[in-house]
Amino acid sequence: MLLAIDVGNTETVIGLFSLGPGDDPPVDARPAPPVPPEPAGLSHHWRLSTVDDRTEDEHALLVSELLDLDGMDVGRVVSGIAVTSSVPRVTSALRRMASRWFDVPCVVLEPGVRSGMPILYDNPKEVGPDRIANAIGAYDLYGGPCIVVDLGTATTFDAISAQGEYLGGAIAPGISISMDALFHHAAALRRVELVEPRNVIGKSTVESIQSGALYGYAAQVDGMCKRFMDELGRSAVVATGGLAEVVAPLSETIEHREPWLTLHGLRLVYERNVKAAAG
Repeated sequence: MLLAIDVGNTETVIGLFSLGPGDDPPVDARPAPPVPPEPAGLSHHWRLSTVDDRTEDEHALLVSELLDLDGMDVGRVVSGIAVTSSVPRVTSALRRMASRWFDVPCVVLEPGVRSGMPILYDNPKEVGPDRIANAIGAYDLYGGPCIVVDLGTATTFDAISAQGEYLGGAIAPGISISMDALFHHAAALRRVELVEPRNVIGKSTVESIQSGALYGYAAQVDGMCKRFMDELGRSAVVATGGLAEVVAPLSETIEHREPWLTLHGLRLVYERNVKAAAG
């Protein structure tokens, strides 16, 4: 099975994919709890905090313990590793982990790796690997043109053409970053739970902050997607990222929610590179 690892600035998502017939978990593996719809082949997944000073040995121990919680032996189950990372220190540690502890193919999504998608950026090396994985996953699922909205530490918008080309996008501060700045600079305001308030017009400070954060970001998503469509034409809009579940229901333009989109794209990149190397 493929161990797919998506390292973000705040959270790390790990998924376990079947790569083909006979590559399912051992019969003693306990099923994962119910979750939102998953891409084909994704049997298990875990979401962790990103810690950039973990060593390769600590990463290996963590992976082993996660699989053990679901009744799996990491040495028997993992037949390949794929990594996308926005944190260089973690990228290096995971590369060393794969080399030291796993005798399996390892693909790190970075410049020079076969993605199967033309990158029409002025400097393709500037595009974050998670954005490329998202674009590949979204195009595979919904075709093009399409727009990916990733609501994480940053809010990113990525455009994919009808021909499956990565065209570029936009980057804005994420909800958490904006909220941290608000609380840091406004002493009278306090942190609140990000849940939908009773009304858009808040009747308390808590509701006013919730309204500004959630409806404000939903409006940002809708405004940016409509501007993208002015250039792309009618497009499928796909949301992913840790905060997609709270923002997407308030958006008028988001059509699809794919919490595991990055992992899906990463699996496709792994298969394209491993098959190319084998052929």
